[in-house]
Amino acid sequence: MPGRTTILRIALPLSLREPLDYLPPEGADLREMRPGIRVEVPLAKRSCTGLLSALTEHSALPASRLRPAIRLIDRQPLLGPSLLRLLHWGSRYYQHPVGEAFFTALPPLLRRGRPLPASEGPPADANTVQTEPRPQLTREQRQATDAILRGANKPEVYLLEGVTGSGKTEVYLKAIEKTVRDGKQALLLLPEIGLVPQHIQQIERRLAMPMALMHSQRTDRERLLAWLAARAGRAPIVVGTRSAIWTPLLRPGLVVIDEEHDRSYKQQERFRYSARDVAVMRAKIEGIPLILGSATPSLESLRNAGRGRYKHLRLPARVGAARLPQMRLLDVRRHPMQGAISAPLEEAIRQQLGQGLQVLLFLNRRGYSPALLCHQCGRQESCARCDANLTYHRIPRELRCHHCGRRLPKPNRCPDCGGSYLELGHGTQRIEATLARLFPDARIARIDRDRTRRKGTLEALLQEIRSGQTNIMVGTQMIAKGHHLERVTLVGIVDADRGLYSQDFRAAEQMAQQILQVGGRAGRGAHPGTVLIQTHHPEHPWLNTLLREGYPGFARLALRERKAASLPPYRRMVLLQAEAADRERAGRFLRQACAHLHRQLAGNGRQQDMEIWGPFPAPMARRAGRHRQQLVLQSSKAERLREILARGLPELERLRQKHKCRWFIDVDPMGILQ
Repeated sequence: MPGRTTILRIALPLSLREPLDYLPPEGADLREMRPGIRVEVPLAKRSCTGLLSALTEHSALPASRLRPAIRLIDRQPLLGPSLLRLLHWGSRYYQHPVGEAFFTALPPLLRRGRPLPASEGPPADANTVQTEPRPQLTREQRQATDAILRGANKPEVYLLEGVTGSGKTEVYLKAIEKTVRDGKQALLLLPEIGLVPQHIQQIERRLAMPMALMHSQRTDRERLLAWLAARAGRAPIVVGTRSAIWTPLLRPGLVVIDEEHDRSYKQQERFRYSARDVAVMRAKIEGIPLILGSATPSLESLRNAGRGRYKHLRLPARVGAARLPQMRLLDVRRHPMQGAISAPLEEAIRQQLGQGLQVLLFLNRRGYSPALLCHQCGRQESCARCDANLTYHRIPRELRCHHCGRRLPKPNRCPDCGGSYLELGHGTQRIEATLARLFPDARIARIDRDRTRRKGTLEALLQEIRSGQTNIMVGTQMIAKGHHLERVTLVGIVDADRGLYSQDFRAAEQMAQQILQVGGRAGRGAHPGTVLIQTHHPEHPWLNTLLREGYPGFARLALRERKAASLPPYRRMVLLQAEAADRERAGRFLRQACAHLHRQLAGNGRQQDMEIWGPFPAPMARRAGRHRQQLVLQSSKAERLREILARGLPELERLRQKHKCRWFIDVDPMGILQ
């Protein structure tokens, strides 16, 4: 009998749903061919770096038609079996090409085929900071810590729900310390880069252990060295943002997701994974505990806790003498306004400043004015490539599209009639200008993406705030969570109404989370805190339930409404969106895709418990010059959705080529529109 042929299944960083088959390189040692190594392979008239996904003896093509790989780049696997298993799962669950999923787990330098460095550098960011004394835990902190430590070697998921200032970080640190003392590694994920420095400082002061930092503001070289330190086990603690969930660990022992409710954990382009949900699967595969921490847990996590899938731990009170702030609604309908600042809010700010205390104002909209309108003819300045208004930025003086990035100088006069412009609405720049006029002696800090683009700017601003050099802060969600600002006693929510009537079914949940998160910056020190919420709808049940019953009461109401409307977390959702330069192409593609999916359902007898909505235009029907339409698929079972999509992918790809449009699948979308 002829000898069996070994075939390499190579995952390439391309939009290919499955790996490609190759023969081993000529003269290669088969013992070195293990899943997880990089392989250089021929592809058309060029070469490409791929990752060995599996070894097999069978291929859809005869061996005579297979090309040999060029060379093995690595002698040892870069990714271990458990991480490869996680990546395979992620590719299947999120219906994403396997090669692109695999390469998400590699640092940029290794994706380009660079060899591993001869020297892997120092252990990690090692430090010599003197550890500070451990604070005494409250009874609730101790109970939560004990519960987590008892399950140290089990794949348990713990939902740690603690009000702002309740000391969730102390519970994290205790669990991380025990994990490292046991010779294992801990992975801590944060939703934003701006939260990384303060957590690093806390770990340094308390534990003084080497850390690997994984986030996009590090250089490619720094990310590679941190990745190698984590993979080799030389970094006991790994701290990073969303993509750090794919970091290889030699001795995994614990994963912590801080602010687990945050939307930043969901990747919004290409490989649309949720780092939180991937962490749940990783903990299961690795057989280790996972802590999901938040003052305002997602409705998905609360339902999982209610069903017994997660262990629910609670920290209901703040640590020490600090108390939760008093929250009040300000009905702005009957009050004079200075810009977006009502008279009662202005007076409250003046009182706090008179006592030498600090004030924080929250508005999740950057720029100066979100709309520019001609007072004479009504012309509104809009983006030529998107169905959106251009936002006026006073610094610099220009119009910007916050969706496609288009920038234009602000015109002095209307080009149609020569009339003057009205600046409608408010952004953080305009709030800052209003505050400067009302409080000329105050030192004001604006914290948004425009102000903090340069590396180190956010840290410098936060240091000025903590040192007392700043009197008033105005910012977006960047300042809403995680920061401990002891002198802030008043928080003003400038506009609470944006989430009350949005077409996004998650808008109310996000509104409540933002109000409580940013409100939680108040009263964390010796002085009591107050949160004033400006609204034109003080009778709205969402707002009243939130103030009367807190987040638990709001969550109960929101879950009842989601269940009645058959929306997540009671139904699983998949978004299929298409876009094309021509509006009709995207529509034709989705109409034919919808018909194909319905035929599949009828043929498999699976129409029950499956719904397909659409196609219909996306809420922003045109973005960056491309027209967008979408389908929504829903079922009570995620497996059913995955099955119908997996079966339909070949036909969807054929239709895409026919209609010359782009399309993507978003499993568990954060809203109807991403």
